[in-house]
Amino acid sequence: MKVNKDFLQLINRIEEGHLYTAEECAFLLSFPETSLEAAITRGVADRISREKFGNKGLVFGQIGVEVAPCAGRCRFCSFSDEFTTFTPHSLSDEELLQKADNFCSSGELYALALMVLHNTDFERTLNVISKVRAHIPSSTQIMINMGDFTLSQAEELKMAGANGSYHVWRLGEGTDTIFTKEERFATIENIKKAGLDLYYCCEPIGPEHTPEQMATQILKGIEYECFQHGAMRRVFVPHSSLAHLGVISELRLAQITGVVTMGAVHSPAITSVGVHEPNKLGITSGANAIYAETGSNPRDTKSETTGSHGLTIEACKQMYRECGFEL
Repeated sequence: MKVNKDFLQLINRIEEGHLYTAEECAFLLSFPETSLEAAITRGVADRISREKFGNKGLVFGQIGVEVAPCAGRCRFCSFSDEFTTFTPHSLSDEELLQKADNFCSSGELYALALMVLHNTDFERTLNVISKVRAHIPSSTQIMINMGDFTLSQAEELKMAGANGSYHVWRLGEGTDTIFTKEERFATIENIKKAGLDLYYCCEPIGPEHTPEQMATQILKGIEYECFQHGAMRRVFVPHSSLAHLGVISELRLAQITGVVTMGAVHSPAITSVGVHEPNKLGITSGANAIYAETGSNPRDTKSETTGSHGLTIEACKQMYRECGFEL
């Protein structure tokens, strides 16, 4: 079997320090996940990632603080008020701090993500951050996953104890969501201006998304000098208008993770590459960041994701061990 010559030439240039263009990124993504080119992509990405990040596997955690029908109406999210089966529930302070303890007491967690809804009251969000910040080890970073916000709000988030924020211009933004790219980019710029770490990702990837669409989104994260990049596939959410489109395979997700990694390693700002949800193919294709999860989860139909889509810290650590990473 012969390997595409243009592909090999591009891989060699990337290994020599070349950051791919949007067209080159799309070219890498154009090969079927079962192709030899895709296998080479995963293998090369794995090697260069281990070299850049010192073969260190990072475990992050996420707590879903509340669940309710959400007026954000993202067509890929199980919280959308158009089809959700969830009844409203918000963690009490006691429940929140117990979950934070479960994740952070050993000191192994690099960062803890706190996820609230798009329309969660901002004062409530600040209160959640400040309570958790006072309760967990100072060495554990806090990242907030929330809706759009202003620069002054970004500064308040930082004052409350947040170190970073997850925010993405998502695939299908404005079509599969009610939000505009201008709103999303404005929040990303507010994150950067406030001195918060930007957590970014190519997501939520479905079978209908083209290499060109993914390439544009991947390069936006690099352009904004994100702190963490990554790849995440859309999951099947019953009753969603996107459900009939299906999901991509873990093998395809691993290939995309490899392509993200090949760009991420050339950015001094990027300290890790994530794959969501955690899987061995992804962390042997360039990813060195995976998340344990508890509480609510927009990729799950159960109100407590642990034991469903959500993994424990120990399960994440064992996945790394099986793939030859140091912790």
